[in-house]
Amino acid sequence: MNFQLVKKIFLRNWPMFLRGAYMTLLISITSTILGAIIGLIVGVIRTIPVPEKGFKRRFLKIINGILSVYIEFFRGTPMMVQSMVIYYGVAEAFGIQLNRLFAAIFIVSINTGAYMAEIVRGGIVSIDDGQFEAAHALGMNHLQTMIYVVLPQVIRNILPATGNEFVVNIKDTSVLNVISITELFFQTKSIAGNTFKFFEPYFITCIIYFIMTFTVTRILRAIERKLDGPKNYNIIGNQMQVQRPEDALKKA
Repeated sequence: MNFQLVKKIFLRNWPMFLRGAYMTLLISITSTILGAIIGLIVGVIRTIPVPEKGFKRRFLKIINGILSVYIEFFRGTPMMVQSMVIYYGVAEAFGIQLNRLFAAIFIVSINTGAYMAEIVRGGIVSIDDGQFEAAHALGMNHLQTMIYVVLPQVIRNILPATGNEFVVNIKDTSVLNVISITELFFQTKSIAGNTFKFFEPYFITCIIYFIMTFTVTRILRAIERKLDGPKNYNIIGNQMQVQRPEDALKKA
């Protein structure tokens, strides 16, 4: 590999690489946040207890059916196909030309929401039933139980999976070039076409993608450690100190 050529192509085209990386991060960050919110709402709705009979039972069955179709459709079809159907399909069916950036964020958000809904539902189901029973015994309804008891634990537990979705979104934004979104992959194609060199521009793009995903992974792991809190802590009320077993052995 000619590293001098790689350096030359990067120095000549770094503004295009930078614009592409910015667009990739903008879409992936915004879509991951929106997708997490969608997934949180859908996951909570799908865990509402269904009564044995009555109007509420029929209503919840219909809502759960619609949400199941949404989840299975967006999890079971490629994002590239979804992009083509939503962006070009809306234009042909309704005569509405969507803004490309809006369409990109919308597509990635609802796709992420479908995955996050199952992640959230799994996180809620993993919480011990005794906590639900205790909350209900205190007079909390389902919504209050979710807000004050369940979701704080679920959010911590699903943080690694949410971070994984973020990393996936950074990489999957490359499929949005089919609707002419000027993200990193689209910009690289333009550079390769202008220079008639393909290996070098795509090698640079690989490095940029790796830097973005590696940085995001490290930041998310730091957040996880922050949420876990210190290994040792003091209970202020009675000055009891909780120690790790190995520390106690050393003192003994």
